[in-house]
Amino acid sequence: MRLELGRRADYGIRAAIDLARHHEDGVRRKARQIAEEMDVPATFVPQVLADLVRADLAVSLAGPSGGYLLACPPEEISLLAVIRAVDDDPSSRVCVLRGGPCRWDDSCAVHELWADAQQAMLRRLDEATLADVVAADRVIEQRGSFVGDDGGDLPEQGLESPKRPPQGLLTT
Repeated sequence: MRLELGRRADYGIRAAIDLARHHEDGVRRKARQIAEEMDVPATFVPQVLADLVRADLAVSLAGPSGGYLLACPPEEISLLAVIRAVDDDPSSRVCVLRGGPCRWDDSCAVHELWADAQQAMLRRLDEATLADVVAADRVIEQRGSFVGDDGGDLPEQGLESPKRPPQGLLTT
C-alpha cells in the first residue's frame, strides 16, 4: 500500500518546517536559504512560499531585508493546513480497486472503508502542528537515530520516528 505526499506538498511542508524552526528568532528567511537548508529545488521554493502566503500561513516582505515568516506561531498551524495550502485536496480521487475516478454513484466494495481510513489520516494531520514536527525533528537530531536504529516512539508527541529523510531535509 502506498500513501505518499506529492512533490508540491513535500516541498511545502519542508518550507513550512524551516519557517517554524526559525519562528522564535523573528528573522525573515530568504527563499534561497530555505532551498539550501531543506534540500528543495530553488525553483520550487518561491512557488510553495507563495501558496503559504495566499493561505495566510506565512507573510512575506520584499526587498534586501525582506523574506518570509510564519503568520502565526507554529503551535497554531496544522500539517493539514500546510498540505491544503499547497495541494488543493490531499484525499485520493482514485478508486482503490478500479484505478479510475472514484464516483459516489458507482462506488466499489471498499469505498467506505477507504474513505474512513482517509478521514482518520486527515484528522491526524489536522491534529499535528508544525511545532510538533519541529520538536520531533529536534529529538531525532539529538538522539541521532531513525527508524531501524531503535524503532521507538518519539517522547511527548507520541509520533512515530520517521524514516531517514533525504540528505539535508531537516537540518539546522
